[in-house]
Amino acid sequence: MGVIPGPRAILNVIRSLLRMRTLIFQLARRDFKTRYLGSYLGVIWGYIQPFISMLLLWFIFEIGFKSMPVQNFPFSIWLFTGMVPWLFFAEALQAATGAITEQSWLVKKVVFPVGILPVVRIVSALFVHVFFVALLFLAFGLYGLEFRWTMVQVIYYSFALFAFVWGLSLVTATLIIFVKDIGHIVALFIQIGFWATPIFWSLTMLPEQYRFFFHWNPMHYIAEGYRLAMIHGEWFWQHPRMTLYFWGVTAIIWLVGVLLFRRLRPHFADVL
Repeated sequence: MGVIPGPRAILNVIRSLLRMRTLIFQLARRDFKTRYLGSYLGVIWGYIQPFISMLLLWFIFEIGFKSMPVQNFPFSIWLFTGMVPWLFFAEALQAATGAITEQSWLVKKVVFPVGILPVVRIVSALFVHVFFVALLFLAFGLYGLEFRWTMVQVIYYSFALFAFVWGLSLVTATLIIFVKDIGHIVALFIQIGFWATPIFWSLTMLPEQYRFFFHWNPMHYIAEGYRLAMIHGEWFWQHPRMTLYFWGVTAIIWLVGVLLFRRLRPHFADVL
């Protein structure tokens, strides 16, 4: 129980998730529907709310402020390309953090694999993310921007984002059972992280000597990766140092999360 999970343990966790992929998808679909149960429009609200937010931002910056293009691209397109992955990150992390505490009745069911609950919430958030990625492609078409083959990399960056959120949620979903303040810390972390990630602003605005610190933020790799794929036409392997750094950080966070979950899982029922 106290052994740090090695490569074999990691592969076992991944294999178990793949075996339960049908159950995870069914639970994620049910979770998505349950959130809007009782409303007339149902799950459509899950798409309307963020869509209206994006539409308002487009109106404010394109019509109101008449924002100048960034790197020869319309500001709204540049902004949305960075915002789409962040919206998924914020929604998925907050939802996955409370996945176990909000479904505590499942913890006492010995046969139920409690460890999949954070993953279920992340997959549930992925439904909306896929919708907005499709809207992003549509927006590129409406602006008359040509298709680049590098755009298919949104699949890779979405997978990388999924893995990163999964690792973080393993930590937060476990700790919040014992420390309720974790929920507030996560909300504050997301709020600060939004402005610490070049989404509304470009890293080129900073002096060269300060840019290095922002590269430590793993979400910079994701937000910038979406822009490299969609706007600049660059492949992720053209940036090997940032790619290795991101996956190194993700692996460490994931291992910490697995270790915490395995050690504290026997005490869940006593606390909840």
